[in-house]
Amino acid sequence: MEQLLEFGGNHQLLVGAFIVLSSTLAWNLITDPGGKNAMGPAAATALINHQNAVIIDVRTAAEFKKGHIVNAINVPLSEINTQLDKLEKYKNQEILVACRSGSRSGTATRSLLKAGFENAHNLRGGMLAWESASLPITHKS
Repeated sequence: MEQLLEFGGNHQLLVGAFIVLSSTLAWNLITDPGGKNAMGPAAATALINHQNAVIIDVRTAAEFKKGHIVNAINVPLSEINTQLDKLEKYKNQEILVACRSGSRSGTATRSLLKAGFENAHNLRGGMLAWESASLPITHKS
């Protein structure tokens, strides 16, 4: 124990960096976007094909026009809470929420879950993961 304290005293910068990195890792694990409701592209494809999931893309309109999942509805993250009445008709359906990387869609998924959309799921990795899995996208609105 004395050696550990001596090491810490002699290497304060190293110990400080370790604490910061450990805290960052813990924070990332605790605030997993979409949490248990997150799924990868393969599971999302099954949800779309077998459960007829509604796809909500929370990217900006400009990002959406560059390519999105077929039949996706564009509701930018900044408007998700004000557009809940528009989405109300999908409340009892499976919902897949997508963005570029899965971060914004994680936030949107949490908002939907909080609003009572119990079947909302985050596309883990977002459109980057979707395209990496060579899944189809469209440019049509």
